[in-house]
Amino acid sequence: MKAVEQIKQPIIKEMELFESKFREAMVTKVPLLNRITHYIVRRKGKQMRPMFVFLVAKMVSDGDFNVRTYRGASVIELIHTATLVHDDVVDDSNRRRGFFSLNALWKNKIAVLVGDFLLSKGLLLSIDNDDFDILKLISVAVREMSEGELLQIEKARKLDITEAIYFDIIRQKTASLIAACCGIGAASVGGNDEEVKKMGKFGELIGIAFQIKDDLFDYSDAKIGKPTGIDIKEQKMTLPLIYALNNCDKKERIWLINSIKNYNKDKKRVKEVIAFVKENGGIEYTIKKMNDYQSQALEILKTYPDSEYKDSLSTMVSYVIERRI
Repeated sequence: MKAVEQIKQPIIKEMELFESKFREAMVTKVPLLNRITHYIVRRKGKQMRPMFVFLVAKMVSDGDFNVRTYRGASVIELIHTATLVHDDVVDDSNRRRGFFSLNALWKNKIAVLVGDFLLSKGLLLSIDNDDFDILKLISVAVREMSEGELLQIEKARKLDITEAIYFDIIRQKTASLIAACCGIGAASVGGNDEEVKKMGKFGELIGIAFQIKDDLFDYSDAKIGKPTGIDIKEQKMTLPLIYALNNCDKKERIWLINSIKNYNKDKKRVKEVIAFVKENGGIEYTIKKMNDYQSQALEILKTYPDSEYKDSLSTMVSYVIERRI
């Protein structure tokens, strides 16, 4: 059985019901919008984020569940989809999960408006049902994601990212939404502030490990969805590269920075940068850091009684760093 199917097993019925509720929630009076939202729903990904909401809710409440959990999962999925639509416009990307992106099919103006529609739909779902605790968690995540993205753009121009700034960026850009998923899961079943914070921290740790794994793909020889060296071509300062820069002599450092600034489109030079990072311990160091975050996440899980939901979350933590795409 595939890892994702195994993780989903204890909440398979809830996920099916969630998908039908989510489809219904997307129906509008505008035919063009219905065509586009139908396209979005049809090409859904693994839906890891709603899975986090459901599994955390079930683990925290001993298997109990309520309609607030479904709403929390829907809010997360709506906001997440909105950010992806906007990301594709910002990055001028024509593909998403192997399909054409919205901006490729309907142009930027419509894609931005659809992203805005999804964002407002998510916010209203919380407001209309007085789920203000859930609304606060998701709003904080959206703010953090925007700040993280802008911080990365600012630093990429100067190539002066330290390891501390790198972790700030990925905590905001990637981990904040997974933290919100887990916090919302706990809040949706009446978890107190301490529990919501603890599960938020659990999600943050997994999110950071997830992004570090993504960065490692840039140095992988395996055939994956992301081409090798793409981060270097886009002048993204990832952990393996930061480590190599901080642990080489002045002459090598000048060569590395010059390569990233001026030769990032040169395939031969990009390969040389990848080889340099590998030879100078960048990969080993990054894997160690990723494993540290995984261990911290598993330590939080140990504070909960054994259950199939806890087992699934544990498998999820392992999947995040062992996945091949």
